[in-house]
Amino acid sequence: MALTGTRTFVGFGFGAIQSGLFLYEAFFSGAFRRLVVAEVLQDVVSAVRLADNTYGVNIAYHDRVDCARIGRVAIQDPAVDSDRQQVIDAIVEAEELATAVPSVAFYSSDKPGSIHRLLATGLCKKIEQGGPRAVIYAAENHNHAAEILEQRVMEQIPVNQHAAIRARVRFLNTVIGKMSHVVTDAKEIQTQQLATIAPDFQRAFLVESFNRILISKIDFPEPFQRGIKVLQEKNDLLPFEEAKLYGHNATHALIGYIGALIGAQRVADLQESPGVISLARAAFIEESGEALIRKYRGVDPLFTPEGYREYADDLIERMMNPFLVDSIERVTRDTERKLGWNDRLIGTIRLALQQGVRPRRYALGAAAALAVLDSNILDSASPSAVLTKLWGDVPSSAKESEAVLGMIEDASQRLKAWHTAGFPDLEAFYH
Repeated sequence: MALTGTRTFVGFGFGAIQSGLFLYEAFFSGAFRRLVVAEVLQDVVSAVRLADNTYGVNIAYHDRVDCARIGRVAIQDPAVDSDRQQVIDAIVEAEELATAVPSVAFYSSDKPGSIHRLLATGLCKKIEQGGPRAVIYAAENHNHAAEILEQRVMEQIPVNQHAAIRARVRFLNTVIGKMSHVVTDAKEIQTQQLATIAPDFQRAFLVESFNRILISKIDFPEPFQRGIKVLQEKNDLLPFEEAKLYGHNATHALIGYIGALIGAQRVADLQESPGVISLARAAFIEESGEALIRKYRGVDPLFTPEGYREYADDLIERMMNPFLVDSIERVTRDTERKLGWNDRLIGTIRLALQQGVRPRRYALGAAAALAVLDSNILDSASPSAVLTKLWGDVPSSAKESEAVLGMIEDASQRLKAWHTAGFPDLEAFYH
């Protein structure tokens, strides 16, 4: 399939989401003539170029994995002067752009090829040269990623040009419930028969087929036609962002950290561990769901008992997809961040308590995460001491902090008892 459209797409970061969502959907939309992506890993850039500017991506369905070949894609290394100029020129003519980097911290650096500098330079030239209006999808897992990106970019642009930029460019938040990962283990690639990014290059993208991706409402005075049609606009994205973080992400983490204590290798393996998935489902529906329904009732059918139960059951079924080969190691990495005051586990506990819901299962998940972070937690170390140090001065309310810590201290004692008992049926044990 050749690129036959008229539009230009620019991506920043060439990981599983960029390759398996934005570039994939742009390629198959038929709306684009140019696909450009900036990537800092030189070996990846070289591999794609040697493959005639194409790459492979694996799509996991419930019963199989299919491979798609995407291209041609102009992949550029922003550390190289000539490549960096190619990215800037593409920004000028682009209608749709997307950042898909590990976190919002990657938006800015002191390097010439930093995302915020590339965008600032390209957007200013867009205005000077009369380039088309554009939307920028911020795909990082942060409720205010778009606002942070816009602030970083605008700091690089003279104040007298801000109005012109804001008239023609929109920074959009996203809710991406599409599970994905990068596979680099040669044995796993061979066992799963995955297509690598390029021939003789030990890296493969594996993404699930799910593509119901939500974005902020595009509020240009005149209609803006997106080339990537599968994205769904929402007038207020925050409720859905919270459902993603405090429902999807929190439950995924709960399952992952319990799995790490058991010694499981894959998320799907936990279907064989008595009571783990039933506890996770109960947490998803009765704790996260009840809290979010109380907070956002009437906003959308999602925030009803029926809607949220359907959401939870669909996600848990997808998490258990054996073809996605989701590893416990991947789900549980970066534990300190995931135990942050505003992140998935502690944030969900706080949300639930604020809504009058007792989140004892998510407290167990936080205790399990602490045990993974510091094995002494299962012996004598204090969860409160570890968390207080981790949070620093972030909590604004001593009363709220004490309530959260109290729940996790209690859950930690129950976790120790479950561990000592040899991991019996978890939901029955913890009921």
